[in-house]
Amino acid sequence: MTFDLFDPLPADADAPAVDNLGPGAMVLRGFAREAAPALLAGVGEVSAGSHFRHLITPGGLRMSVAMTNCGQRGWVSDRSGYRYDEIDPDSGQPWPSMPRPFLDLAVRAADAAGYAGFAPDACLINRYLPGTRLSLHQDRDELDLRAPIVSVSLGLPAIFLWGGLRRADRPARVRLAHGDVVVWGGPSRLVFHGIAPLAAGDHPLTHGERINLTFRKTR
Repeated sequence: MTFDLFDPLPADADAPAVDNLGPGAMVLRGFAREAAPALLAGVGEVSAGSHFRHLITPGGLRMSVAMTNCGQRGWVSDRSGYRYDEIDPDSGQPWPSMPRPFLDLAVRAADAAGYAGFAPDACLINRYLPGTRLSLHQDRDELDLRAPIVSVSLGLPAIFLWGGLRRADRPARVRLAHGDVVVWGGPSRLVFHGIAPLAAGDHPLTHGERINLTFRKTR
């Protein structure tokens, strides 16, 4: 399974440009650009209540991506495994509520991709610095795999690695810019994916960082 780097398709007059990644999977180009200031303000609110941290994998490795969560449940990892929890293990308190602009954007993006009725109960917030990467993985800790994943890119551009249903499948390299939203589900729900090491740069809203919001329905 081999691919070249995807380039954005020309924008339609009435809809965002769309890159189709496979069955049930697409990139909505620039879909979140207008909402970006409100989304980033929400990131600040969430991280004030539950700070960014570098989780430890079950194998004892420190993740290079800093992360936090909001919503009814948050994704956590430690030596005992990967899981969703209603309590932030660092604060001992429930995760911050999902800001309204987060939920509105996630629902609109899912609907635009053909997934009407999406009701995420968790949002993972990842903060990438230059050199940070996310290795190929599947999102499979959710109990309801019928719901899609909605992933929002803010700030510095990144190379999204879009593989296959086997870890050994060679991934496509998909450039994601500020405001792009990736939505996948159905036959592509368990595709392996990741982020190549982030290149250094400067963005007017996030400076030297990339922020990723990943919305999921966990139950």
